[in-house]
Amino acid sequence: MNWIVSCCKNLWFRDLNEEKPYINDTAVRIRAGLLMAIPMYMALTLYIAIFGSHWVVTGDVITDTLETDFDGHILYNVEAIKRTLDYSTQTMVLFYGLFEMLAGMSVRLSRLSPTILLSSFLARGSRPMWKPLTPKRFAWSIGASFIAVCLVFFNPDVVAGWVNGLAGHEVLPSTENYMPRWIPLVMVWVCFGFMWMETVLGFCAGCKVHALLVWLGVLEEECEACNNLDWGDAASKSQQHP
Repeated sequence: MNWIVSCCKNLWFRDLNEEKPYINDTAVRIRAGLLMAIPMYMALTLYIAIFGSHWVVTGDVITDTLETDFDGHILYNVEAIKRTLDYSTQTMVLFYGLFEMLAGMSVRLSRLSPTILLSSFLARGSRPMWKPLTPKRFAWSIGASFIAVCLVFFNPDVVAGWVNGLAGHEVLPSTENYMPRWIPLVMVWVCFGFMWMETVLGFCAGCKVHALLVWLGVLEEECEACNNLDWGDAASKSQQHP
């Protein structure tokens, strides 16, 4: 019972009182595996939306126009239908994914994340691997930006209304999707690839980009994890040799 209370209290954090928090990378990898369901679902949705919806002739109304085209084909007037997709479910899933990305960046919001709580429980029996939270925040900010782009793709009229309302004139069209279809499709698969590498290989692409920006001097935040320091071993050694 004590470990349940401790897990709910500390989640994946090494010490809640640290000025710069450290989190258990084992739990992070488990959480990435749980969240892989979101890009998989969105990839399927995008495939159906882009490639799976076609015009279907009902056969109820077929009228001969008594005309032909330049190739001699007879022209008919027909009634055709095309499935219209409602993206309200996808929008809610994306908003949940956006919440998960933002929740991981804050110690307080982490307590509201079901995946952080579940991954902390699942990682209980494994040796913790402490990594700084700062590079993960950078990585999750990239994921949040990907989700925001997908939200725009699935809700172009809503976004156009906001933008046009703020601008006072029509900046974005409200009758068509102004975002190229390949952008969210590519981003979904990139996001899936990043999560797969995080889960299976323990490779955080966003953390590597953060380390590169630190090395280039763009960011001043020092990343101990990028220097391959194992704080779990360091803590145990310090206890053995005071």
